[in-house]
Amino acid sequence: MKFTCQKQELAEAINMAGKAVSSKPQTPILSGIFLKAEEGKLEVQATDYEIGIIEEIPIELETPGQIVLPGRYLQEVVRRLPEDRIRFSFDEKSRTAHIQSGNANYTLRSMNAGDYPGVHRITGDLQFTLPDTVLRNLCKKTVFACSTDDSRPIFTGVNFDFNGKTLTLAGTNTHRLAVKTYTFDEELTSMKLIVPGKTLQELLRTFTSDVPTNVAVTCSFNQISFQYENLYFTSRLIEGAFPSFANVIPKNTLTTVTMTTADLSAAMDRVFLISRTNDYNVMKLHFGDNNLHISSSNPDIGEAEEDIPATIAGPDIDIAFNATYLVDALKILEGDTCTFALTKPLAPVLITDANDPDFQYVVTPMRTR
Repeated sequence: MKFTCQKQELAEAINMAGKAVSSKPQTPILSGIFLKAEEGKLEVQATDYEIGIIEEIPIELETPGQIVLPGRYLQEVVRRLPEDRIRFSFDEKSRTAHIQSGNANYTLRSMNAGDYPGVHRITGDLQFTLPDTVLRNLCKKTVFACSTDDSRPIFTGVNFDFNGKTLTLAGTNTHRLAVKTYTFDEELTSMKLIVPGKTLQELLRTFTSDVPTNVAVTCSFNQISFQYENLYFTSRLIEGAFPSFANVIPKNTLTTVTMTTADLSAAMDRVFLISRTNDYNVMKLHFGDNNLHISSSNPDIGEAEEDIPATIAGPDIDIAFNATYLVDALKILEGDTCTFALTKPLAPVLITDANDPDFQYVVTPMRTR
């Protein structure tokens, strides 16, 4: 195995694949990164059995081959090399990789490539293509609402529900619910699956290009894959049935409040300075007289109060929330205005975005007495 390549391209590919290298691998081989050189390209792979990543880069190939090197050290060595070009070779007899750049020369002991499980491209009954901007928006507006409690795996993932031309994504931790829909031009195979939230968070981090591109998605009964440009990303799915959430979304509300999103977000961010230090993280809201009064108190820290204008239709209402659940939602709203639809102090509240009718966010209030 022998090739020459650009340092930046190799470093980026190794860093990308490194996202799938576990810090506590089940077996030693999973601490490695798999390299396969053939036909003018280098395939860089890594997996922890939950997610798998393949990234390809162009190389000047002299001799094809494959090798597994310790992921941590490979990343650090390549990142620190002094020149723009790297010459890479592998000595079969000594099982040693030689990496040369400028006056720098490194050797790394290899692991047995035959033991590496590899990342396999999946096939499935459901395949479709989405613009990366659409997929990014779908994930961003749902994954934040997922639970981080691994004792309840279903709630740590986002439910993908394919029904005719409509794809509905939903994330919940049972105290809040984020729902986002997208309509395709043609009907797809009906299917429901739960994608781990950690997978989607990692996928979002891979969308770094400013150039719009399409993402090819393939779904099987236990895996999902995303492919775009020179990257292939696959993940196991979460087993189980996602709970029905249609009845959770409020239908008949009594009070509707419309506010400027930027003003509301800024005010809540400031009040959050006090509420986030509170054991219960409580933020109280009073809607009345075309005004929203936001307050929070902590006997060890102090108090915070802010007022912002609001257009209110319906009876006045006092309500309290876990402040984090409100602040998180406001970060992803894109419209100039947002709307809170309320019923009573302990009933779920529906928050919508003026610029995105396909997004709904439901949050359950807190009891303060």
